[in-house]
Amino acid sequence: MTENAASPNHLQLTRDGQLRHFLTLDGLGRELLTDILDTADSFIEVGERTIKKVPLLRGRTVVNLFFEASTRTRSTFELAAKRLSADVLNLDINTSATSKGESLSDTLLNLEAMASDMFVVRHAQSGAPHFIAESVTPGVAIINAGDGRHAHPTQAMLDMLTIRQHKGGFEGLKVAIVGDILHSRVARSQIRALNELGAGQIRVIAPGTLLPRDVESLGCTVEYDMGKGMKDLDVVIMLRLQKERMEGALLPSEREFYRLYGLSQEKLALAHPQCIVMHPGPINRGVEIESAVADGPQSVILNQVTNGIAIRMAVMAMAMGGQVAERQQKMNELNERGQA
Repeated sequence: MTENAASPNHLQLTRDGQLRHFLTLDGLGRELLTDILDTADSFIEVGERTIKKVPLLRGRTVVNLFFEASTRTRSTFELAAKRLSADVLNLDINTSATSKGESLSDTLLNLEAMASDMFVVRHAQSGAPHFIAESVTPGVAIINAGDGRHAHPTQAMLDMLTIRQHKGGFEGLKVAIVGDILHSRVARSQIRALNELGAGQIRVIAPGTLLPRDVESLGCTVEYDMGKGMKDLDVVIMLRLQKERMEGALLPSEREFYRLYGLSQEKLALAHPQCIVMHPGPINRGVEIESAVADGPQSVILNQVTNGIAIRMAVMAMAMGGQVAERQQKMNELNERGQA
């Protein structure tokens, strides 16, 4: 598993282009990303019903495998699976057999032997979901819930859904991602999605110590001065300072970071008057964003949380559909050979 773990489309997609794993946005075209957004849109109203369920995954078993702590992401995946009528198992890695010396492969193979249909995987190692999909349990649908610094595709897609709801589309939009780009798998996935969906300008705003090398190669421009970077923005996405991933003194202090890069009302006033404010959470108030902005009229942060359930429902339903279609196709081919 490497920092630049690839995820070729032959692994993510069936032969006829259906989703069967959701590992990264790399290589997924605009048509498929739009299909995910449209499917998620159709699930929004499920959360508004008295009985918040549809039967698409009835009889299926979804296992949440979170090798990193995350209350928010795991909760939304669990809710998404339950709203699709799936049975859900949350594996506590700290008390599972992997903490007693069992290998990851053995743990997963045992879960597969229990007739699990889908693994939702969050792991500190970049490429872990790809490794599982390719080498360990290829017959189980794998959804990437965040791997190292590599990718967080469902977070990026829920952000795209939120932007589309508030802006109507992506053409010509000026979008900035602000903060800890270096450690952010979210930023990488957001940049991929925004480029594929046709955003006009994508800026990253951060100090040099929090930018990866050659970040422009992802398809964005760099701005070190937040005042300049905020000019005429339609969307500003603030990122969490990932202090748990930082090695060495990358920042002089949180106070200094807030002074230069925290989103205050004064800095937001430099953007377009209808600019929306986003944050993947959890928010560090007074470090990345002022409370008056986070709770203000231009904030759509809580909309992101709501949309997270719908996007994850869409991805899970589509991946399971692709797995079922692929199995049926293989069975048909075997039957044809037997008749030949």
